[in-house]
This record gives sequence, C-alpha cells and structure tokens, in this order.
Amino acid sequence: MKKKNFAIIGVGGYIAPRHLKAIKETDNNLVVALDKSDSVGIMDSYFPDCSFYTEYERFDRFVDKIKRTDKRLDYVTVCTPNYLHDSHIRFGLKNDCDVICEKPIVLNPWNIDALEQLEKETGHKVNNILQLRLHPAIIEWKKKIDAAPKDKIFDVDLTYITSRGLWYYTSWKGDVSKSGGVATNIGVHFYDMLGFIFGKCQQNIVHVATHDRVAGFLGFERARVRYFLSINADTLPQEARQEGKRTFRKITCGNEEIEFSGGFTELHTESYKHILAGNGFGLEDARSCIEIVSAIRNTTPIGLKGDYHPLARLECVPHPFNM
Repeated sequence: MKKKNFAIIGVGGYIAPRHLKAIKETDNNLVVALDKSDSVGIMDSYFPDCSFYTEYERFDRFVDKIKRTDKRLDYVTVCTPNYLHDSHIRFGLKNDCDVICEKPIVLNPWNIDALEQLEKETGHKVNNILQLRLHPAIIEWKKKIDAAPKDKIFDVDLTYITSRGLWYYTSWKGDVSKSGGVATNIGVHFYDMLGFIFGKCQQNIVHVATHDRVAGFLGFERARVRYFLSINADTLPQEARQEGKRTFRKITCGNEEIEFSGGFTELHTESYKHILAGNGFGLEDARSCIEIVSAIRNTTPIGLKGDYHPLARLECVPHPFNM
C-alpha cells in the first residue's frame, strides 16, 4: 500500500509526539509541520527530513505548492489549542485532505454542523481521536453492559484528578474561551466513553464549577453518573499523595472498580490504524461529548444539592492569580 503523506499543525505541543509516533508506526510519511514554537527537536526521532514552518502563511504556501507533486498531502493532523481546531480542520478540508484532530474536536455543537457541511462540499472526512473507545478494558466493560438486562440502570462514579502547576493559568488552557474549561480540557474523552457505553445523555446537572475543578451529575440512558474532575493537587486522596502521585483516576460501577490505567500509550497508533482503514470516529461520533461539555460550560452550578460526588464537598481555594 502506498504511503500516505501527512502534515501536522501544532507539532510543538504536548500531544504531538503521540501523533508523530503513530504516523511512523503505521509506515506513513510526515511531509510538513507547523508550530509557532521552534522547540520541535522531537521530529529528529521520527521525521528529520520533514519541512517545518513557524509562520502559517509560509506553511500555507508550501502546502499549495506540493499539491502538484508526489508530496501531495493526504491527511492534516491537528494538535493545536482547542479553540483553533475548527479553523485548522477547515484548512485541511479546503486543501483536499482528510483530517485527524485531537479532542475536543471543537468547542461548540454548532461548529460540528458547519464542518459537516464542509465535509459534503469537499468530499473529505474529519476524524476525531477518541482513543478510550479502543481501550481493551473499556471494550470489555461495554460488552458487559450490553449483555446486562436492558432495563438495568447502573450507578457510576468517575474521579479524575490530574495536577497542574501555576503555568496552567498563564497558558491557553487556563482561558475558558480558548480551552473550554476544566470539563472540556481533561474530561471530554471520559464523557465520550460514558456515552459510548451507556447511551444518550438525558440529564446534565453541574454542582461545582471553578477555575480548577468541576463536579456534577450526568443521566445517561443506562447510567447515573456522578463525576469529579480537578487539576488541583490538593484534591488528591491521601493515599495518592503519600505515594508521591500527581494523578488519580478511578471509575466505579456499582461495587466494581473499572481498571484501565495501562495501555494508553499505544492508543493513538491504534486510532491511526482504524482511521487509515476507513473506520475512524467522525463528527457525529463526537457530537454527544461536545454537547455535554458545552452544556457544562454554560450551566450555572446549583451547589451541593441532590446526588453529588463526595469530593464536591472539598473546599475551593481562590484563583491563584486573584490572591
């Protein structure tokens, strides 16, 4: 099979090395990359002959020029900050490429509508990285839920704490208009996973939403889900702190804990294999989780009322830049 030619927009970002590795391991070629930062020496380990630009205009000119050569692009991979995904997906489609985009694919559901129209106009597809759907433990969990009585509603608690330093609030990730906030930035793939397993989201209640955490309740067709997401190390359980851990991830379903800590590192390569085989997750696959995070972002928290996650009671500290 002929190698596919790729471009990456945002090659200097945190997640880009997983895409570099996936392109390499699927035996394809990275032709050109773009990032405003030139700290991209990681490319030497994968594609040292890749053309690189720090200016969008020169990158755009190069992409247009190679359309008439054997380096013509097949895919544009988007690894840029969340608020730029929509624009960079459009760039790929308008340059006659399929697109692979990191999560969240966009920040708002209406962006999906417009991109679907552009897909029809260009004849190309947008693929979203929703790698938890490919995790063996998650696939097995879904099989168990699918095999259970159809009228059974499961009780699920999701806890995810991934500590971030003060740099977070200076970066685009700390700007809700650019990242979508904590729920979007660190939770969107978990919300997608829950919808993948338990069906359509029918209820969305926010109990707590601050600069460093969000807690709420999601009612799916087959599950009642309490969640707590945080980037504040002070919210870590005592046992995690004693072990020097900065991340804590736990999902319980009834009395059972779902273990899926391992196996993450290879999931981008698996995602690429599915995409290249024509089985990628498209815009409609991503719609539900984007609707969930958009609603969380635009909902007024109700406080500690109803069925809330136990960690929602933790005291919230002021924003570090407002102290």
